[in-house]
Order: sequence, then C-alpha cells, then structure tokens
Amino acid sequence: MSTEAWRLVAGIAAVLTLASLSGQVLRIVVARSEPHALIDNLNKRINSWWVIAIIVGLALLGGSGGVTLLFALASLAALREFVTTEVPARCPRALLLSACLIIVPLQYLLVWHGSYLAYTTFIPSLVFVGLPLLGQLSGNAEEFLSRTRTLRHGLLLCVFCVSHVPALLTLHVGGDPARAGWLLVFLLLIAQISDVLQYLWGKLAGQYPIAPKLSPSKTVEGTVGGIASASMLGAGLSSLTPFTTVEAALISLLITLLGFAGGLAMSAVKRRRGIKDWGKLIPGHGGVLDRLDSLILPAPVFYYVLRYGWAD
Repeated sequence: MSTEAWRLVAGIAAVLTLASLSGQVLRIVVARSEPHALIDNLNKRINSWWVIAIIVGLALLGGSGGVTLLFALASLAALREFVTTEVPARCPRALLLSACLIIVPLQYLLVWHGSYLAYTTFIPSLVFVGLPLLGQLSGNAEEFLSRTRTLRHGLLLCVFCVSHVPALLTLHVGGDPARAGWLLVFLLLIAQISDVLQYLWGKLAGQYPIAPKLSPSKTVEGTVGGIASASMLGAGLSSLTPFTTVEAALISLLITLLGFAGGLAMSAVKRRRGIKDWGKLIPGHGGVLDRLDSLILPAPVFYYVLRYGWAD
C-alpha cells in the first residue's frame, strides 16, 4: 500500500475511533447507561460503519475482482429488498430467481471483464426490449408488464446503476493504473460522508423539514450543512484525483446533490409502500439499499463524467 493509502486508512480509523468514543461517552453521561433511542441508534450506526469500512477495505485489497464481487453481492441484496417489499408481491418468483442467478452475475462479469458496450447496454436492453417482448409472447403483455414493473425498476436502480461503482476500475485516468481505485474511494467517501454529515447536522441544528411528506427526519439545515461539508472535504481530497481543488469541490457537490436526490426518491418509494427501512441487515441503518440509495444516481454520472472528461 502506498503512503497515501495508509494515511487514508489512518484517517478513517481515527474518525471512527473518535465517533465510537463519543458514542460511549454519550451513553454513559447522557443516557446514564440506560436505554436511549437516539444514542443507542447512533452507536449501532457507528458499529455498522466499522464493519462496512473493514469489508470495503478488504474488497479493495482484493483488487478489481474483490470490489466487483462485493458490489455484486450488494446489488443482489438490494434487488431482493426492492422487489420483496412490494405489497402485495406481484413479481413472479421464477423471474426474480432468474434475475438473481443469471442477470446480476452476468452484469458484474461483464463489468469485471471490462466489456464497456456490453455492460452499459445489457440491462437497459433487457428492461426496455427483452421483458416487454417476453410479455408480448406471453399473450397478456399489459398484465405481464404490470407484474414485472418493480423487477424492471429494481434491475435499473439496484444493479445497472450500482454496477458503475466497480466499473470505475476499468477506466484509465492520467496514465496511472492506481488512479481508478482512488477515484472509486473518492466517490464512496463523498457519497457516504455526505449522508453521515447530513444526519449529524440535522441532529445538531435541524429545525425545518426539507421534505416532511417523504423524509420527515431530513431538514434544511442538515441537508445544506452536510452537502457543504462533504463538498469541502472533496476539495481537500483533490490530491487523490486528477481534479483541481475547484473541480474536486464542484464534482463533490454534484455527487452529494445527486445522492440527496436519489435518497429522497427512494424514500418516496418506501413511504408509498408503508415501510421505514428496506431491511434489517445493517443495524442502525436498515437494509443494504438504505446505504446504496445515495450511490444510485451519483455512480453512473460520476463514471461517465470521468470516462468522457478525464479518461485516457
């Protein structure tokens, strides 16, 4: 690992350690070691972030294969959450099983192989041409499309969009093979830290809900504070990227705004389905999709900005 990598690891570990210590102090001083909904949830979130950071770090050490496998598994979990939380369930089980066993692995194999034309057209072609054609052949196209609507949306959001994260490793930027890895880390850090900072700013200074009908916990102060702070952090990380400081700040702002929009859109889906979280797999956070929602829009946009703006 390079010196920059060790510094980044040390920085993340230091932040998580400080967060853990702060959480324990709050539990002892404020909650007096008694159950406290807000502080208990905060500590669960911090503990989960430790696990997430370690898993992502191990995947990065595994190179392109490790990262691709990690996000393939994440897409599988997210697709299952997205489809199965629809009530009543309308998607045929055989199609969902086929998507999990064939479509998702094939998409990520194409990404790992670096087949740009294939992995950027496979799922859109399937969603917009393949499944509608299958519906026509079934003899009742309208009912078939209605029953597969959630699956089609899930394939686009949870698989196609998210697969652009490991696809970053297929880019050649600045003649440095390691640069693509740094750009992937940059995307993950900015998108996820923006979420964390919006949560913290909201708890510390939030007063005015920004979208009370979609996400009552999100506030104007939390959103603005989190997005501004994450954008400044992105500017500070410009040395890891081919961007200037101003470019890094602007791209970070784009990532955080798209992440906020994606999270809000997924919150609207949850509210329509009458659920609070997509699942319970990650304590304090909810389901896998609750953590991926801030990457759904930024990942493909960031990928294509790099491919057509900075890639060799």
